[in-house]
Amino acid sequence: MRFEECNWMDIENYLKQDDRVILVVGACEQHAYLSLLTDTRIPLALADAVSTETGVVVAPVINFGISPYFLSYPGTISLRTSTLMDVVQDVIDSLYNYGFKKILILNGHGGNDPVKGRLNELLNKYSDLRVIWYAWWQSHSVEKIAIEKDIKPAHANWLEAFPFTRVGELPGTEKIPPHYQGLLSSEGTKSVFQDGSFGGPYEVDNSIMNEIFYASYLDILNLLKFE
Repeated sequence: MRFEECNWMDIENYLKQDDRVILVVGACEQHAYLSLLTDTRIPLALADAVSTETGVVVAPVINFGISPYFLSYPGTISLRTSTLMDVVQDVIDSLYNYGFKKILILNGHGGNDPVKGRLNELLNKYSDLRVIWYAWWQSHSVEKIAIEKDIKPAHANWLEAFPFTRVGELPGTEKIPPHYQGLLSSEGTKSVFQDGSFGGPYEVDNSIMNEIFYASYLDILNLLKFE
């Protein structure tokens, strides 16, 4: 159940029974041949699946993240770090003020990690607030599958190539990861990574992707216990 499917009275009634909410924080950035909103589509798909199972409501998605290094790729929209921090804080302030005390954030983009510092400040502000930050691709469950299959995960490679993130035909070859050192400007990033993939296979069998999705799904179900 998403906010967009509810009116304010539905949320008021929901809060009489449950104070948990799922918040997806994504990004709009290049993912080679995958959707520009890959970092939103994956955690939102997980949120919807978990919500269907548990009834926990899903707040509106924050579609934009911190992606300055990809700005030379058309379609990328990046927020300043301070802007995303402020947006997430304002959203959580709003949710908390009318009753949500347990917030599970499903983050879809590694560049958004600085937000966790602001979350620590909010936890000091609200003594009864619980916040969990989950990045699916960093979970031990997903890492275990990648190790078992002996395939290295990377940005815009097989790891993110779910059926619902593919918007174009994927190359049938494997990309050799480019070598570079230090931080890169957006122009430097495009020069080094070219199509945008960080290397490795562009796709793997759908059965592996199903394993990845299910492992993340189980992680989230467990986290929603807020133990």
